[in-house]
Amino acid sequence: MKIRTFVVSCVAASMAVSCQKDKTKSAEAKKTDGKFEYVAEQFADIKVLRYQIPGWEDLTLKEQELVYYLTQAGLAGRDIYWDQNYKDNLKIRKALENIYQNYKGDKNADNWKNFEIYLKRVWFSNGIHHHYSMDKIKPDFDKAYLEQLMTDTKTTLAPEIVDVLFNDKDAKKVNLDETKGLIAGSAVNLYDKGITEAEVAEFYKKMVPADKDRPLSYGLNSKLIRNAAGKLEEKVYKSGGMYGAAIDKIIYWLEKAKGVAENKKQADALGLLIDFYRTGDLKKWDDYNIAWLQATEGNIDYISGFVEVYNDPLGYRGSYEGVVQIKDFDMSAKMEKISKNAQWFEDNSPLMPAHKKKNVVGVSYKTVIVAGESGDSSPSTPIGVNLPNADWIRADFGSKSVSLGNIVDSYNNAGGTDKLKEFANDQAEIDNEIKYGELADKLHTALHEVVGHASGQINKGVGTPKETLKAYASTLEEGRADLVGLYYLYNPKLQELGLVDNWKQVGIAAYDNYIRNGLMTQLIRLEPGADIEEAHMRNRQWVSAWVFEKGKKDNVIEKLTRNGKTYYNITNYEKLHELFGELLKETQRIKSEGDFKAGKALVENYGVKVDQKLHAEVLKRNERFKSAPYSGFINPVLVPKMEDGKIISIEVTQPKSFAEQMLYYSKNFGFLPEEN
Repeated sequence: MKIRTFVVSCVAASMAVSCQKDKTKSAEAKKTDGKFEYVAEQFADIKVLRYQIPGWEDLTLKEQELVYYLTQAGLAGRDIYWDQNYKDNLKIRKALENIYQNYKGDKNADNWKNFEIYLKRVWFSNGIHHHYSMDKIKPDFDKAYLEQLMTDTKTTLAPEIVDVLFNDKDAKKVNLDETKGLIAGSAVNLYDKGITEAEVAEFYKKMVPADKDRPLSYGLNSKLIRNAAGKLEEKVYKSGGMYGAAIDKIIYWLEKAKGVAENKKQADALGLLIDFYRTGDLKKWDDYNIAWLQATEGNIDYISGFVEVYNDPLGYRGSYEGVVQIKDFDMSAKMEKISKNAQWFEDNSPLMPAHKKKNVVGVSYKTVIVAGESGDSSPSTPIGVNLPNADWIRADFGSKSVSLGNIVDSYNNAGGTDKLKEFANDQAEIDNEIKYGELADKLHTALHEVVGHASGQINKGVGTPKETLKAYASTLEEGRADLVGLYYLYNPKLQELGLVDNWKQVGIAAYDNYIRNGLMTQLIRLEPGADIEEAHMRNRQWVSAWVFEKGKKDNVIEKLTRNGKTYYNITNYEKLHELFGELLKETQRIKSEGDFKAGKALVENYGVKVDQKLHAEVLKRNERFKSAPYSGFINPVLVPKMEDGKIISIEVTQPKSFAEQMLYYSKNFGFLPEEN
């Protein structure tokens, strides 16, 4: 599980090294007046940022090598995610990049500038569908102009694919409107055309786990296809299978990482991960996750695999991603207090006794420094991650939670307070947010990931959430974890643990920000008339809208209008705390009992539809702000210096531009054919 934030989140080693030197030798870290330049560029609704890797020089050369190899492994699978997002993405990217690099015509023309913006949007989203709204990105130039560019640059792209860029076919990457068909209405390349939800359910119903208490994550690493005989079968992601060419490169770099592992547990876990990539065996995936959970002693950690299922409308198939992390020792020591008290939080939660875990095990929490990201985590990145996702592994072995500290710092350094001043109710709210907001955000991330995702238990005999709650499983889980965080943010326990010096003001800042964002400011990310589709946006609205409605009797949250502008004012934080607790109790009940009907009603009634009048107002108020609503990151590039075939040092450099990095990735990590 991951939490996101937004502004208002070569075959041989020597060959790879030489390629990197050619591309990055002049790309030193950009600074302005001696300060790091966090903002790289802005286009459309996107702001591209940079992040630093503080403490890099304090790592040993062996640790730096481990980070380098893990980063290379992550990038080796980049094109897997592009192909998962849409079947023609790799063809489209190749064509657009060929035009970009070879066009000799007028580059001051509006059409060309719009072409550049379109390509950058496609790069940012890892395909032709918006990374957040899931809508297809429409070019601000016509088909005739693209066809002329193709002619001028000798670029080829099938006419039917060119048409798709401009028509309404495959309009939504992930569709959650059941009336349109969850699979039929989704453009993701995870199911063969014509396969129905009923067929998928029946296919996996026949897969009886050897141990019903420890079910495998069926479907996680495969595409479901219809074979020549008309039967459904899985096309497994593995060496020698689907995406095998890229997976072999991942394995190559993971083998090198294993050779410089910090300790035996870390090496053993990497070995199991390699076995999983080689075989596609989901039992090995579980074995790896358990071993990875128990490898906690090193300074370097990572995420690799087919992990999050948000891009599958049915919640089976995992998107490829990679994150490489270095432990932030100071912040991790502070946040460890939360994980050590996980049982206290569980025991004192408002959940029904039957839904509480009697023994919350192995919750480890670290603040980390990100050294590289790929796939589903790049360019748009989470700020917090809690893994693994299998509920039975969490229950028996615990979980790892991390907060991506340098990513959060980049967001904070690249932001401002003008938007806060526009949408906050009064000066007291503004002042409190400026003083306590950043700390409140960090604590909410920690509580969401460590306590939230680790809390609660499913009743015996009830299936997994993807089976029982189906398309609503992801948003209900994210909302449930948010509610755990919200419930405990307004609690003196945080001050008792030494995490805050004024628990009440921190809680007030957290509540003000959550309600303001959930009911109003997050709407800037939607087009006029749109419903909410993305799981995290849905959960923020259904949580906020539910407590707003249930608190009307006591006027807990006032909806005010001044000078034609809407504001939300919380009048009773104690009562709001109680309402968050009530909703948490009900959401956990829905998960524990597998109550699909109640889960669907909660999301559909509170989390999907948008007040169009308020939306229009928010968009109008937001027009004066230059800051884009979505942010993502260029990754630093690690450049090894070689001597006699061995790495003697590794330098951290920054690419000159977003385009430079994207073209470099396509050239050096494009291991897949256009058709997979």
